[in-house]
Amino acid sequence: MTYFMFLMMVALILGLIAVASNPTPYFAALGLVVAAGVGCGILIGSGGPFLSLVLFLIYLGGMLVVFAYSAALAAEPFPEAWGSRSVLLYVLVYSTGVFLVAGSFLGGWYEGSWVVVDGLKELCLLRGDISGVAMMYSFGGSMLVICAWVLLLTLLVVLELTRGLSRGALRAV
Repeated sequence: MTYFMFLMMVALILGLIAVASNPTPYFAALGLVVAAGVGCGILIGSGGPFLSLVLFLIYLGGMLVVFAYSAALAAEPFPEAWGSRSVLLYVLVYSTGVFLVAGSFLGGWYEGSWVVVDGLKELCLLRGDISGVAMMYSFGGSMLVICAWVLLLTLLVVLELTRGLSRGALRAV
């Protein structure tokens, strides 16, 4: 299980590097989907399947729609692909930074320290993610308003970033 979770974390880092290194939204979408899927897989491995399912459905339902809308507005005639030199340079710089930071933390980590939430089944009455679900629903009204406001703010920021030299969403399509 430890090796599988290590592989999932490496895939998460590679997906995040793919998102950060590619300036074209068309090709960065694959890295975003990989990062979200692997992040949900890490949550499942940690003992939170319900939270992982909710997070993945919210991602697919909300943020992917925002991404598709902003990618449609940011149409480029010649987008930069994975093989271009600038993208490969960014991948190299980000990978070097990740390896340097990981190397500084490598000495203090222990392989057996990965404990899932349900690792001590004899001492628990409920599953690990059930208490999180109760906490999520107990503050439901205020958290719904906060999440809606954050999604609206994210939509406006993405639309502002992708408008380029034209008028963005207000232009005649």
